[in-house]
Amino acid sequence: MPASPKPARGDLGRRIVARRLQLGLSRQDVALRAGAAPGYIEYVEEQSATPGIGFLLRLADALETTVQELSGGTGELPPGLGRGARRARLVELDVAMCWVLLGDHGVGRVALTHEGGPVVLPVNYQVLDGEVAFSTGEDSPLATAVGTEIALETDHIDDAFSKGWSVLLVGPVRAVADEEDARELREAAYATPWAGEGREHVMILTPRRVTGRKIIVPDAPGDTD
Repeated sequence: MPASPKPARGDLGRRIVARRLQLGLSRQDVALRAGAAPGYIEYVEEQSATPGIGFLLRLADALETTVQELSGGTGELPPGLGRGARRARLVELDVAMCWVLLGDHGVGRVALTHEGGPVVLPVNYQVLDGEVAFSTGEDSPLATAVGTEIALETDHIDDAFSKGWSVLLVGPVRAVADEEDARELREAAYATPWAGEGREHVMILTPRRVTGRKIIVPDAPGDTD
């Protein structure tokens, strides 16, 4: 008798897998964060499951995203729908927490001054022992910023609960001149630049200032000072 076909993975499972891999987490990591069994994380990823809202809230928090994002509720929404909570307040983050939120890799925006004026560019970054590395193209504005001060900003916004955080790094940027060192850094990076191939120049930002802020919303899941 032929084996029963394996149920197709649903959209929820695909989004969970994609977000987990984006963060570089294993199923065990997510299970620990969400207070669930690794086998259940596997089930939700691989089957057409319909978990309860309580678990989805914990899972979204574990994956540093929102239930809306995991369920695809923001896929067709136009930009600009996020609204501030009525009783939200901003708190300053210490340097240690800023580095925790930056993680060991991610996506941010680099701001610099170019010959035509201010420029803001998205970058895939990698954290390296108190510094941040990213690759860029030979002719990009970022490649010409060697020896100047730039800013790197990254953030996370939870539209469902109108909360989030942002981290800002400011400092001089230098190019990795040794090609062997540059190659090793490119190969060690978690993600290749989204802008595509040809980004061979590795740049290092050494921040002299690291600041961050967090939006606190009373009674929102996972919110603590």
